[in-house]
Formats: sequence, structure tokens, C-alpha cells
Amino acid sequence: MIEEKEISNAIVNSFFKRFKDSLSCDVIIVGGGPSGLVCGYFLAKKGIKTVLCERRGSLGGGIWGGGMLFNSIVVQKSVKRLLDEFGIRYELEKDYLIATAPEFTSAIILSVCRAGVEIFNFISAEDVTVKSGRVCGLVMNWTPVEMAGLHVDPLTIEAKYVVDATGHDHAVSKILIEKLKVKNKKNYYMSEKPMNAELGEREVVQNSKEIFPGLYVSGMAANAVFGGHRMGPIFGGMILSGEKVAKSIIKQLEGKKK
Repeated sequence: MIEEKEISNAIVNSFFKRFKDSLSCDVIIVGGGPSGLVCGYFLAKKGIKTVLCERRGSLGGGIWGGGMLFNSIVVQKSVKRLLDEFGIRYELEKDYLIATAPEFTSAIILSVCRAGVEIFNFISAEDVTVKSGRVCGLVMNWTPVEMAGLHVDPLTIEAKYVVDATGHDHAVSKILIEKLKVKNKKNYYMSEKPMNAELGEREVVQNSKEIFPGLYVSGMAANAVFGGHRMGPIFGGMILSGEKVAKSIIKQLEGKKK
């Protein structure tokens, strides 16, 4: 016999258990696009308690639409090992690997879930918490609350590191840089340069780094902060960016244990 009350009870209990368990974590990633997902995957694989918040209902960022709704995507042949890591099928064309956007995205999302990343969608970053000159948590609210402009106070999650993977908007970094009037703000361009796929792919990896104690940028958020080029529907740099940030955080966390 199906009881409506029990269905609601199961959903509420399950959600709040996961949510309460996530209020203190090692890393919180804001944005479920390619760089955020890959970053979360490699962190969770190492046993690092990782939470990912996505403002939309679905994960994957801009991958789903490919280029102009042609739902195929391109990565460089040099990142074949990462496609193999996620079990993504591809075709070789010259120096590129071609995969379908649905399989590419779905395979990474499934891997992230199975690695143990706790995911909450429809949540937006409203601010970060800063103590003793270090980012140490995320201030969050429901996306519908943000969109409706309702006066509803947010909640916070405590984290050792926050990763801004919000794409072109670079929402978390923008908040911090503007609010704190960061001393080296002149080094942050806070906008992207025009399309140049070769430069953009290189820069997105170079720019993925810690920009303030406890705050990392990855993916297009990194290029937006440092004034890198956009690159369109080629995603090798994106997934390399997420891997790079994960490795850097892992190194820092392991160093603190010694």
C-alpha cells in the first residue's frame, strides 16, 4: 500500500540527513560544470569529504548543448586518459577526440556520484565566510529565493576550501574580490578576452589556482578572473583544470596532516 505521507517522510528524512552531514566538509565546490565535476571526482576518490552545489536543476554546465545545439563535443587527444577514466566512448578525428555531449556529461556525473561527492542542486552562492584572513565556508540560499528576490536569510557550510567553478559568472570570486577590496585586485581582470581556442585552453589550466587563502578558481571562472580567452565547445582544458585544482587541494590537505 502506497502512503503519501510516508513518501514525503522518506524524502524529507533522507535530504536532511545528507544536508546535516554536509554542513562541515573538507571542500565545497560551487558549480556543477565540467571543471567542478572533475575536481569533485578526484577529491572524493582520495577520501576527501566533498560537497558540490549547483544553482540549476541539472549538472553539466554548458556541455549538453555542444556547439550551437549540435550535441557533440571535442577534446584534445592529449586528454584521452581522462575520457578513459570516466569510460567515455569517442571517435578520433585528426588530433581531436569527438564524443557525444549526453554520454560525456552523463558518464562524468555518474562517476562523481559513485565517488562519493554529495550534490545539492537549486542552491546558489550568496557569499563566503572569511575568518583570520582565510575563506572557510560558503553562504548559500535556494536559487528560487534568489531569483524571486525574497528577503530570506541564507545558511552556511563550513569548509577548509571553497572552489569557484561557476563558469563565466565567476560568482564567488567576484563577491570576495569586490567585498574585501583585495590588495592585488589589479591582477584580476574580472572579464574574459574574445574567442581564441588555443590560448583559452592553455590559459584555463594555468589560471586554475588558489586566488585567496582557501579559495580556488577553476574552469571558465579562472579565465574570467584573470582575463583569459574563451574557447567555445572544446572541453579538454576544462577537465584538466578540475583535475589540477583537485591535486593542489589534496597536496595541501595531506601536507597539513604531517
